[in-house]
Amino acid sequence: MLSSKAKYGLKAMVYLARREGGGTALIADIAQAEHIPRKFLDVILLELKNQGFLASKKGKGGGYTLARPADTIAVGDIVRVLDGPLAPVRCVSRLSYRRCDDCTDEAACAVRAIMQDVRDAIAAILDTTMLAAMATRAPAESVLMYEI
Repeated sequence: MLSSKAKYGLKAMVYLARREGGGTALIADIAQAEHIPRKFLDVILLELKNQGFLASKKGKGGGYTLARPADTIAVGDIVRVLDGPLAPVRCVSRLSYRRCDDCTDEAACAVRAIMQDVRDAIAAILDTTMLAAMATRAPAESVLMYEI
């Protein structure tokens, strides 16, 4: 399951992607617009900055911007920074593999086999979806309105 940290991080990144080229954004403005607790957002944005996704400027006119174009940032990379591996269980993680304590034969484990499929499906979507594409998607409310 996607953590609140990753969800809020994605929402903040989408906010910044939608403003791309429009200058810096204040943390308070992002927090208010996206309904994110300010103190939690501070921690998230600092982590994204430390990982090279964001740039910041202090003082008047300061705030956050994307460190590189939104069309070069994979959604999967953001999720991994904030939540860790995409794998639902460690024994199928490509970056944080750890054998399950109760598994005697990984090759015959049906749980592991299906979880590999889950990991691959999640990664296929998140690693091929760029932040710019995510930022241009219609909000869920708009989609629901047209389905009625």
